[in-house]
Amino acid sequence: MNSAPLSGLYAPSLSLVTDLYQLTMAYGYWQQGMQDREAVFHLYFRKAPFQGGYAVAAGLALAVDWMENFSFSDDDLEYLGSLRGSKGTALFPAEFLRYLRELKFTCDVEAIPEGTVVFGNEPLLRVQGPLLQAQLLETALLTVMNFQTLIATKAARIREAAGPQDQILEFGLRRAQGFDGGLGASRAAYLGGVDATSNVLAGQRYGIPVKGTHAHSWVMAFEDEPTAFAAYAKAFPDDSVFLVDTYDTLEGVRHAIKVAREMRANGHELGGIRLDSGDLAYLSREARALLDEAGFPKTRIVASNDLEENLITSLKSQGARIDTWGIGTQLVTAYNQAALGGVYKLAALRKADDSGWDFTLKLSEQLIKTSIPGILQVRRYTSEKGQPRADMLYNTAEPLPEKLNLIDPFDPTRRRPVRPEASFKELLEPVFRNGQRVMDLPTLTESRAYAQREVQSLDPSIRRFLNPHVYPVGLEESLNTFRTNLILEKRPQRPA
Repeated sequence: MNSAPLSGLYAPSLSLVTDLYQLTMAYGYWQQGMQDREAVFHLYFRKAPFQGGYAVAAGLALAVDWMENFSFSDDDLEYLGSLRGSKGTALFPAEFLRYLRELKFTCDVEAIPEGTVVFGNEPLLRVQGPLLQAQLLETALLTVMNFQTLIATKAARIREAAGPQDQILEFGLRRAQGFDGGLGASRAAYLGGVDATSNVLAGQRYGIPVKGTHAHSWVMAFEDEPTAFAAYAKAFPDDSVFLVDTYDTLEGVRHAIKVAREMRANGHELGGIRLDSGDLAYLSREARALLDEAGFPKTRIVASNDLEENLITSLKSQGARIDTWGIGTQLVTAYNQAALGGVYKLAALRKADDSGWDFTLKLSEQLIKTSIPGILQVRRYTSEKGQPRADMLYNTAEPLPEKLNLIDPFDPTRRRPVRPEASFKELLEPVFRNGQRVMDLPTLTESRAYAQREVQSLDPSIRRFLNPHVYPVGLEESLNTFRTNLILEKRPQRPA
């Protein structure tokens, strides 16, 4: 057993961040001589999270970092060599482990940039390369892209509720799913639209601004509330936010005002007060009145306590005077949806004689779970002002017809012709070519700004929380026809 279960976890090699069945399939491909057959996989989700109308793509920078460092270390191979099957023999033979030792990442990867608004069934990533390699990428790519996209989308929804002027702070580390969950959530939340985090490691690693107040224990450690506030003001004369609800909230506000006057007399200003319990709408209005009457109109009112987008919307409708929102559990755990549910599906496999492609699909009793064959690209049609109008999935391995029609993959009677002059952009961009990175990744701050522009470019009917309008995503007509025919070919025909 590892004597350093945490500090020893993130070794230089993270190639074992995978499921065992990825490695057993890889061995099977190698044994069958299929390891180098060219394959195409797509990573996508089927439905936008939180019953919403969109998602914000996130996690690409982390995925790129993982793929650039994909290789099996001596420690990895020693461990794999120690695994035993049910008969006690080595699960993986030495010859296969030698193959893994020499394995080099040579795939082509295309991806939708972080911060882009995306919709169900659209590939966030397309991996094309040797079958064995592409298979081994699945688990790590999904764990990164699923979580980052989920949290970034939650943060974008919270930003939508709070509005562009309010400050949003992510306070969720203590409720996150471990160190890695907390760190990843802080990154994705910032990309999705929060302004700062309490997570100091995230500040160091990702350059996210760090903010914080103090806990109830600070107040409880002193003789009384005014003494506690005064001591904190002495420690941080220009950066104090007092938590005022330890004993009595409005009395706490009065104590904060008393100390704020002393601070002002010494040339300093109280930054804010924080409300962490009770009726936040009522208390914030009363607190604002007390602060304004005392001559502190610029002192901010911070609110926390299991906040999320729907509660923020409700508080605003009630006239709450909150201008800074501290969001913890509901954001970093995506509390009302545990996972995004993204999948990674094989969509094409080069014929054994190298004469062309065999396009593949996964069938299901539910049409929503039936995959889309081909080497897919996502084309986004936009208005003259650059606003998204509709997205088309098409197979890049086949020529596009002159006349284009979008077909709803779940209702083929719903179709939309494409104007020949319509403006568009292709969403999947080259990231790797033959295993070498060709994309210059933007900074996290740049991706954050892009994400906010992307979300705001959507029609408000798509951004709303309750029963959002369904953004049109269709298959190009010939792809839809091919998919339908392939479903009929693969599905067993049972007599009635």
